[in-house]
This record gives sequence, structure tokens and C-alpha cells, in this order.
Amino acid sequence: MKRLVGFALFWLSVGMVIMMFLSDIFWGTVLVIMCLILAYCLFCK
Repeated sequence: MKRLVGFALFWLSVGMVIMMFLSDIFWGTVLVIMCLILAYCLFCK
């Protein structure tokens, strides 16, 4: 289950990166970094 949540968070953060190219938002960057870290912790461990 943790791997599935990590996979979903990874793709969510990919979508946020695409969103950042459309509009420059500081909190979007923070959210992407947090999601990537959480996805790594859940998917790789």
C-alpha cells in the first residue's frame, strides 16, 4: 500500500511541475519538493 501511495504522490508532483511551467508559484515549488520526498520515503523503503 505504501508503494502505491508513493507512486501516486510521485505523479501528483510531476503534474505540479508541469503546473509550475504555466504559472510561477512559490508554494507550488514547496509542495512539489515535499511530495517528492514523501513519495521517495514511501516508495523506496
